Amino acid sequence: MRELKILAVVVVFTLITYWGVEPFAHSQMHPHVEAADYQFKDVDGLGGLKGDAANGASLVQANCTACHSINKEGFPPVMDDATAAASYGVVPPDLSSSGKLYNAEYLAAFIKNPAKASKVEHKFVDGRVHPMPSYDWMQPQEIADMVAYLQSIAPEKMTNKEVFTDACQRCHGIKYGDMKGGSMAAKTPNEHIKAYMGKLPPDLSQYIRSRGESYLHTFVNDPQKHLEGTAMPRVGLTQEAEQQVVAYMQEVGDSKKAEREALGPKFLIYLVIFAIFAWLWKASKWRDVH
Repeated sequence: MRELKILAVVVVFTLITYWGVEPFAHSQMHPHVEAADYQFKDVDGLGGLKGDAANGASLVQANCTACHSINKEGFPPVMDDATAAASYGVVPPDLSSSGKLYNAEYLAAFIKNPAKASKVEHKFVDGRVHPMPSYDWMQPQEIADMVAYLQSIAPEKMTNKEVFTDACQRCHGIKYGDMKGGSMAAKTPNEHIKAYMGKLPPDLSQYIRSRGESYLHTFVNDPQKHLEGTAMPRVGLTQEAEQQVVAYMQEVGDSKKAEREALGPKFLIYLVIFAIFAWLWKASKWRDVH
């Protein structure tokens, strides 16, 4: 009977810690942030306009290919990555997959005003300007046409690694890499991306472990929620693309997660069986003492 009382006391204090102390400590160390907004309601987007992809093709080719490649449409990069990074601060993305990766509302807002849409206006003050010029002088319909064109040329399917490469690798590297591809260095050389961002962006090999899936989703969707004033831009990924980015980070940094989670229930069953036999053994040996 004494053992049951001790067990009850341990259980009570454990539950108080688990449901009382730990949630409070977590709330202090990790303040609540609003959930990710994959509709991008706060941006100046398409405004309900439907684009004409044919007209958008002419507009994109006339206004974008001087800096951006569109390999799928036969527009190669105008310079190598190192030269582009030296010119712009960061390697401009290839636009072949942008219509799939980025939310249409965000994409339209980014074309209009890149610094505002990506929430990094605080970086471009005192004469500093965003490497991509604003196109808010265009007619809203023209921007809608450009977005429609980018969506029309986008691939229907992309692997997790392909999404990560197009969405993140211009700034971030994967030092440890996956089992097949090895390490992946950032496309922008360290000296240029450090000057552009203010500090060297972190390697993402183990970020799934150090930050966790929930944090990564809200951070990628809007970095300012977690780190006000951070130089990392709001990327504008669709929910699907963002899930693929996080999934790839998990493939690299926590490849044994599924195996580990499958082992958990088996281990708990083992502990229960072991506890039963331990109690029966103790009862048989100590019966005469009590």
